Amino acid sequence: MISGRQKNGRSLASPSSSRFVTETVNGSHNFIIKGYSLAKGIGVGKHIASENFTVGGFQWAIYFYPDGKNPEDNSAYVSVFIALASEGTDVRALFELTLVDQGPNGKHKVHSHFDRSLESGPYTLKYRGSMWGYKRFFRRTLLESSSFLKDDCLKINCTVGVVVSAIDSSRLHSIHVPDSDIGDHFGMLLENEEGSDVTFNVCGERFHAHKLVLAARSPLFEKEFFDGTEEENHDIVVTDMDPKVFKALLHFIYTDNLVEDEELSDASSLCMSSLSDGLAAKLLAASDKYCLPRLRLMCESVLCKIMSVNSVAIILALADRYRAMDLKSVCLKFAAENLVAVMESDGFEYLKENCPLLQSELLKTVAGCDEELSGGGKTRSVWAQFSDGGDTNDRSVRQRTWENGGERSQSIWAPLSDGGDARGRSRSRSPRQDD
Repeated sequence: MISGRQKNGRSLASPSSSRFVTETVNGSHNFIIKGYSLAKGIGVGKHIASENFTVGGFQWAIYFYPDGKNPEDNSAYVSVFIALASEGTDVRALFELTLVDQGPNGKHKVHSHFDRSLESGPYTLKYRGSMWGYKRFFRRTLLESSSFLKDDCLKINCTVGVVVSAIDSSRLHSIHVPDSDIGDHFGMLLENEEGSDVTFNVCGERFHAHKLVLAARSPLFEKEFFDGTEEENHDIVVTDMDPKVFKALLHFIYTDNLVEDEELSDASSLCMSSLSDGLAAKLLAASDKYCLPRLRLMCESVLCKIMSVNSVAIILALADRYRAMDLKSVCLKFAAENLVAVMESDGFEYLKENCPLLQSELLKTVAGCDEELSGGGKTRSVWAQFSDGGDTNDRSVRQRTWENGGERSQSIWAPLSDGGDARGRSRSRSPRQDD
């Protein structure tokens, strides 16, 4: 008996296969033009550009010509084009331009390559700056009397489909691999306490855990459990943390996720007086103590989402105390950009009284923002916030001298303080000084 496939006495290997796939990578961008009437008259051939957006590895932009692109039309039409805004050669793509009808009927004006047969194939853009669109996109007189223009505003939606091709020989069949569930398994280990070898007593509440898991996650626990001493401690008393916080800490160590808690999912409900005592702030402190950088970033993210003029000063103090540098940087920039309003908040009074060193850091951030804006930025200078109504205090604020190799700046707090120390001095120590 002869096994296997044979032809002319020779065995044949299993046939191989391959597949050449051509498809489009699609992306969309919505472009809103407010103040259409003010844009008219900029001149034929001059356009208003959207921000660049990325599709298929290339940058694109929408160009709107209020007076038209073609001089021969004498501004009778508006023109709309999609332009290749990055370097590229022979980029093939499909396009769709939609002028949104803002009336109740919703009869949008659509020009599309999609869902129809193209005799010559996709459009090819030869180089950066190449465009596809319509010189006579819409007659201007009709546009200005239509429901496409509402409250002096136009809305243009653009879809780009970049054509990509590849040989696909490995994905004719695929097997789905689910996301890792190792955190669920370790979470069950924590919950059922099986094999636990250490107990934590937190304000009378006991938590069972596993030394190896804790040591693998935290250098502090590793040092505590495996520092070479002969005496093993199986019962540890924790005096600097609430049971709720310690339970959330263990949950993160075992699952790599934050505990599901309303205080974390909706931290914005916290009032300013309880922000420092909230779960996110206390977990941030725990992340610093137990050297858990991912937990620190998670807490920074929660606190960043609730940042406001009233809360930024307190959050800045927390970030400084617990070395949350990403959060601290965001706080300093936010406070500098909203300086006057922040200085009038209750949280700022706390900052003045307890964190004098942060005042100079905020001053440097304000100066840095002002230098960036002086380079042609569109946002009003933060220093100009002091000069509304002809106030000239900002000029004195910006005076700086150098002494003994260090910068000595006149306090920025002086213009809004009522009888306070103009130099921002405080007898209280910064939280970082207490560490």
